[in-house]
Amino acid sequence: MAVLSGKVADQFHAAMRDREAETLSELAARSYCTAGRLDPEEPEQCSVRSAFQIDRDRILHTKSFRRLMSKTQVYIAPEGDHYRTRLTHTLEVTAIARTVARALALNEDLVEAIGLGHDLGHPAFGHTGEHALDEALNSRFGIRFRHNEQSLRVVDHLERDGRGLNLTAEVRDGILNHTGPTDPASLEGKIVKVVDRVAYINHDIDDAIRAGILRREQLPADAIALLGETGSERIDRLVHDLIEHSAAAGDVVQGSEVGPAMLDLRTFMFDNVYLNDDNNDDKQRVSELLPRLVDWYLEHPDEVPTLAGAIERGDDLPRRITDWIAGMTDRYCLRVLEETFLPKRFRFPG
Repeated sequence: MAVLSGKVADQFHAAMRDREAETLSELAARSYCTAGRLDPEEPEQCSVRSAFQIDRDRILHTKSFRRLMSKTQVYIAPEGDHYRTRLTHTLEVTAIARTVARALALNEDLVEAIGLGHDLGHPAFGHTGEHALDEALNSRFGIRFRHNEQSLRVVDHLERDGRGLNLTAEVRDGILNHTGPTDPASLEGKIVKVVDRVAYINHDIDDAIRAGILRREQLPADAIALLGETGSERIDRLVHDLIEHSAAAGDVVQGSEVGPAMLDLRTFMFDNVYLNDDNNDDKQRVSELLPRLVDWYLEHPDEVPTLAGAIERGDDLPRRITDWIAGMTDRYCLRVLEETFLPKRFRFPG
């Protein structure tokens, strides 16, 4: 892609540098002072976008991003039209994170790129799918599956026919460390890490109540009393708390009351919804069948597609199976499971 010249294009980068110097906090990441890409690109491929804007657009145009619309957040191929998907979750996280970044005078473009890319490697069937795939891979090969690590693998190696997206170090760091014990290096990445939890906990509560899996009176009373009765009230309280305490601390932090209350809700959701197969027969089937699918591919390696770049990277069979299964949408994985294991008279819903 040629770098076009013109009055606006010629002045764009200088104007953006000046604007960031005037409006962004000293703690913010700078769009024109990044830690670079895995493969240097000189000059950048667009004269009217910053490096982080380029990253955002590269993510938006990927197949893995489009597949998020068919990966459910909690439920397996739900019949209702109003349940969250990985795509709607991703958009919600990105919108909330940009609000926080703007209030703190941090780099919204970096937050947006991280937010849009953070769940690209999440497998089908939400937390149930990730847990089942992790257990299967660990018991058979001694390797673990973590969706954040797979998200980084997607942008580094699997997209663009195996060439990867060649994103900036700041976006890659934010994607990798949006969950897990290590915090992102940038404040923008830390925002996405907190907001990811803010979004999925509260939106998933709404979906669980809508599905009849939870009743409002089951929610932890103390946390609800502090944060609010509705999802919108809780998100508003959590966002305001995050902004005020972060501004005072010069870091991304939550208050000493609100932060633990959010973690109480998160623990409650993992115990009662995400990893509780008792509330959903389909989740039980997935927990049983997904490991069997791993075994089936081990026994039939010719059925595992060789993704672009796999040979050059030296990907072994377990790695190829992981990439293939992790990339499946809910409905495609259900179809594969059905065709592989289930009698014709048995059908998953949807």
